[in-house]
Amino acid sequence: MNHLESSFKSKNSFWRYAVMFAAILIVSNSIGAVPLFLALLIKSSSNPAVYSQLAANPNDFSVIGLSHNVVFLMMMFPFIMGLIAFIVLIKPLNGRTLGKTINGTGKIRWGRFFTSGAVWMFLSALYLFGYLKLDPSNFTINNMSASLILVSVLSVLFIPFQAAFEEILFRGYLMQGFAVLVRNRWFPVIMTSLLFGLLHAFNPEVKEFGFFTMIPQYILFGLIFGIITVLDDGIEASMGAHTANNIFLCIMVTNQSSSLQTSAVYLQSTVHPWTEFAALIVTGILFILILKRIFKWESFLLLFKKITG
Repeated sequence: MNHLESSFKSKNSFWRYAVMFAAILIVSNSIGAVPLFLALLIKSSSNPAVYSQLAANPNDFSVIGLSHNVVFLMMMFPFIMGLIAFIVLIKPLNGRTLGKTINGTGKIRWGRFFTSGAVWMFLSALYLFGYLKLDPSNFTINNMSASLILVSVLSVLFIPFQAAFEEILFRGYLMQGFAVLVRNRWFPVIMTSLLFGLLHAFNPEVKEFGFFTMIPQYILFGLIFGIITVLDDGIEASMGAHTANNIFLCIMVTNQSSSLQTSAVYLQSTVHPWTEFAALIVTGILFILILKRIFKWESFLLLFKKITG
């Protein structure tokens, strides 16, 4: 085992993690927000009410006069800036490299990334197909034009940065930090899943459906990705699944409350959060079992095996 064990050889004082987290938040929310700030500044010169209009509906960027594709790029920019900040700071702050944070060895296993992504994409397509058959009136064709090609290209090019940033920060960096603190595997999985859920507390879906309705879904995503990180001894599989999940949503289905507002193929009229939560449980279990067979993982008891570092 390498991923969690390797962190014991680096610098792990609490202040180093605090500085890293603060630096990432500052960079992503300052430099990362520059494009949106400039767009708002330009628009407000001709329409001073734009700030109040956007505050009333933070998910509606049409008041600025921006297309879905431009807004999508602006949404991705903070994640890219946060990832760059992490790459710059990880060596001087913690004495690790990006590769060591990914799996403890420095050699990225791209086969894991693409295999996991393909499995998650297949399960997502299966779920959507079943949903369309069971409740066709809940979906309308939103985009079947040539513009879908651009949506697909932008999603494939930029979503990997967003997913990689979140996986590297949570399933990579913070899981390694918690492993040093408690010397076991299950606690890092639980803690990073909770933090991952709370990070999404300001998403528009949470505002629409409520904190205690949506946050469990994000925590469940974190648990699924955390479990496969431990079993696969690295975050490539979780990065692949996370990337596939978000690309699929960007291209195939959107709704009015989605944080990923794109010109997707289908527009979902009504979202049933607890139905989707139940579906995620089933999908997650199938996903883990399929990967366990493909990658020939050890027993699930590995999750409770003490770390010696």
